[in-house]
Amino acid sequence: MEIKTSPDTLDQLHEGYRRLRAEIAKVIVGQDDAIHRIIVSIICRGHVLLVGVPGLAKTLLIHTISDAVELKFNRIQFTPDLMPSDITGTEIIEQDQTTGGRQFKFVKGPVFANVVLADEINRTPPKTQAALLEAMQEHRVTAAGHTYSLPEPFFVLATQNPIEQEGTYPLPEAQLDRFMLNLWLDYPTFDQEVDVVRQTTSARKAKVECVMSAEDILQYQQLVREIPVADNVIEYAVRLVGKTRPGGPLAPDFVNEYLSYGAGPRASQYLILGAKAMAALDGRLTPSIADVNGIASSVLRHRIVTNFSAEAEGVSSVQVIERLLETNV
Repeated sequence: MEIKTSPDTLDQLHEGYRRLRAEIAKVIVGQDDAIHRIIVSIICRGHVLLVGVPGLAKTLLIHTISDAVELKFNRIQFTPDLMPSDITGTEIIEQDQTTGGRQFKFVKGPVFANVVLADEINRTPPKTQAALLEAMQEHRVTAAGHTYSLPEPFFVLATQNPIEQEGTYPLPEAQLDRFMLNLWLDYPTFDQEVDVVRQTTSARKAKVECVMSAEDILQYQQLVREIPVADNVIEYAVRLVGKTRPGGPLAPDFVNEYLSYGAGPRASQYLILGAKAMAALDGRLTPSIADVNGIASSVLRHRIVTNFSAEAEGVSSVQVIERLLETNV
């Protein structure tokens, strides 16, 4: 399907984003930054890894967004006994009632949706994780020699619980790299928690209206690709990523001291795509260095690995990124 954009598409996106935020706010209290970045990822054709303790409404947030954009939503609860076919689908033998003959029929799995919530993705073995990650990368599933395309738009929002380590299979760094953004959800403020309790313990249930269609999202995804970026902004993003690589020509001393290895070229791509999307949602025609800085922590925090020295001194990957942003001029 050919997607066409027009000069008015940017204004439509800016207004659509405003209405989308208003609908989500009917159900979700706070988490404004996370909501903003999830929408950024959606219009960049990226995927998001959400990390937060239980009870922060991660599942409700994702479900609410899918309702507001009129997309098919499926939730996969990852468990240690989950098999790859439980995600992608499986072949069954079907009997023709007319002829009595038998043939194989592929039954599509829950990954065949526009929005897939991979709940507690680190609770399933690597083989099953890989089945989902292949679909994320290729937007298709191969089964019994046949290839099936996934519906568009397609994006995965995976959740991880940071405090439960028993019985988990942490995602390897190469698989983490498939996620455009890594978002940490914080506890609500006191006033926000009061609002949450008031809403969730009353008989009234907010109804979310659809304010954006699948076709709109596909058009906005195309718009993001068409937005021009100044050379100095691209060079800034590439230089920032280059500084995360210990032993490299751009790496400052504290990176050599605290990091085992840094981010790859995919990080540079996502920094620019994310900056484009942030500018577009704000109604601006081109991104700035400030937009790159604004998305940098979410793009880089799961792509750099701290070493023993960092752990011993209590230096986190986010602190390293913050120092890099201060020095990347």
